Amino acid sequence: MTIVADQVVRRGRKFDQVLDGASKIFMRDGFERASVDDIAREAAVSKATIYAYFPDKQLLFLEVARRECHRQTEAAEASIDNNVPVRVALTIAAERIIRFLMSDFGQRMFRIVVGEGERFPGLGRDFYEYGPGLIHGRLVHHLGCFVESGALAIEDLDLAANQFAQLCKTEVHENLIFNLGQTIPPDRVQRIVQGAVDMFMARYGVTG
Repeated sequence: MTIVADQVVRRGRKFDQVLDGASKIFMRDGFERASVDDIAREAAVSKATIYAYFPDKQLLFLEVARRECHRQTEAAEASIDNNVPVRVALTIAAERIIRFLMSDFGQRMFRIVVGEGERFPGLGRDFYEYGPGLIHGRLVHHLGCFVESGALAIEDLDLAANQFAQLCKTEVHENLIFNLGQTIPPDRVQRIVQGAVDMFMARYGVTG
């Protein structure tokens, strides 16, 4: 199932209200079992209002993901100004990535997409483009800025961004896949963050 080109999200004064209600129902019931009736009831709007904004349930699900990932990127970028050292910027980025992965939203969305991927083949791809892909794009942009400033030496920005994200997933991803626990101790998180930044800088950092 993929997004049809003529399916367009429309905005109105109850747009965020619909997203808030949809987020709660998707997190509770998953994608397939989430009903428009329940979403309308939770959002305190009519079904007609939901369909006026979102002609397809998948679009609604993806917009929920896009909004949260947009919030994450905005929060991270608000903590980074143009003069911050590259190591500090990477540390902030790593902390944000891990915080998102460990959040209730991040864990539930991961399980929904993986668990329902076979029934809805396009869901995973579209979810990535609407959600994690946005974060990846911003990371590529910022890495490029540090390359231009001479702080990093990277030939393949897309690959480097993926490598950094994978370093940040150390232990966290296994917890998600095997349901080993909802949290990782704060001191362990800091070790993961520090290790990710150290390894990335060892590969791409410019010294001297």
